[in-house]
Amino acid sequence: MLYYYAYTGHKIGLDRAKRGVAVIKALQEEGVSCQLLVNDFRAGVALKEHGLREYVTIETIQDIDAIAQMGDSIIIDSNEDDHGRLVKYVADFKQVWRFAHDRDDKSIHGEILFREACESDRCIDSVIIDREYFELIDKVESVRFFLGDADYDKTILGNGDFFKQFDMDLILGHYFFVKYEDDLAKIFSSLIEPEEYIESIKESRTVVTCSSQTALEAKASGADTIYIIWEKEPLYTQELLQRYGIKTIAGFDAKSLKEALQESTQEETGEALSPWCAKEILQNL
Repeated sequence: MLYYYAYTGHKIGLDRAKRGVAVIKALQEEGVSCQLLVNDFRAGVALKEHGLREYVTIETIQDIDAIAQMGDSIIIDSNEDDHGRLVKYVADFKQVWRFAHDRDDKSIHGEILFREACESDRCIDSVIIDREYFELIDKVESVRFFLGDADYDKTILGNGDFFKQFDMDLILGHYFFVKYEDDLAKIFSSLIEPEEYIESIKESRTVVTCSSQTALEAKASGADTIYIIWEKEPLYTQELLQRYGIKTIAGFDAKSLKEALQESTQEETGEALSPWCAKEILQNL
């Protein structure tokens, strides 16, 4: 059995799980079953709109072997401290893959890494986008903002003066506090429910986001995409996003965002994105 553990929660959001679902769906197309492991039931419920059928909740990265058995294989997408648990996982499981924490991260115990700059057969490209974002649809002439699925520190509200300078719709996150949207409604043109995330990203002409995963999904959907550098530990580097023609600005700077929104987007820039392929996983199962 193959398991995919994605670190999720009300302080960190769902980005790791979103790319996990993309991997699981690609594997299913090849006839391979893969079980998603997340940290809370809310994540599993939220991901049903992305095509997830089943999930199992565990406490932390140290509890993977409470579900996975000796001889199984696992994919780990987490920046948690495993407290040495990875050694046991590599010893007990048939195959272990994990996402590199940064550019300097190396395989220590024989696990295979997902990484941005994969230049050997002992790693896999970490740029993972669900195939459905490449199915282009008619665009809506609007600017939509998505911070992420979590806003524990109420970052949006704290930057209310910044957002009030723009005519933007807000895509709400799954982990937003109850009644938080009442305050947000005073800042944005309209609010879009979390359950409408996929359709909203696909149909948007322009997407502004603080999520590097969303930035790639929006770009794949054909949107003019602007990434606000804000995440403490982004899944993808600024340099990688720029390589695919995604504009980046530093923080909530109104002048920079206005300039980015005014730039002509008639011509495609950057390398072309493509759906993730499960070939490298299949070769090592």
